[in-house]
Amino acid sequence: MIYLTRVENFNAAHKLSNPGWSKEKNEEVFGKCANENWHGHNYELHVTIKGNPDPETGFVFNAKTLGIIIRDTIIEKIDHRNLNLDVDFMKGKFTSAENLAIAIWDQLAKHLPAEVQLHCIKLYETPRIYVEYYGGK
Repeated sequence: MIYLTRVENFNAAHKLSNPGWSKEKNEEVFGKCANENWHGHNYELHVTIKGNPDPETGFVFNAKTLGIIIRDTIIEKIDHRNLNLDVDFMKGKFTSAENLAIAIWDQLAKHLPAEVQLHCIKLYETPRIYVEYYGGK
């Protein structure tokens, strides 16, 4: 089994806030991330797929094609957008890095060919904070 990772970057704004809580409670739990005027991140997205190399190309999957799928399915929809307001696949979801990673997985899984499997979504929200998602619930 070979693992192939493609790394992409995007910028997006969001706000972490539980509408059932007071402003004070949101600020206590989420700090600056509950800013009423939003805040942004320079995200780094690692998409790892797995499979066996094709005997004719030596590739698990063409990395350029994987980049196009990521760009068309994810980056074009979220880059320089507000995750709370502008991103269709985040509607009604809490815009934590955890939920964003799951949503990215769900979007990408539909566009990969049967000969490869999505293995991991690693999403850096900052250089010191990232989440990893391996599918499943």
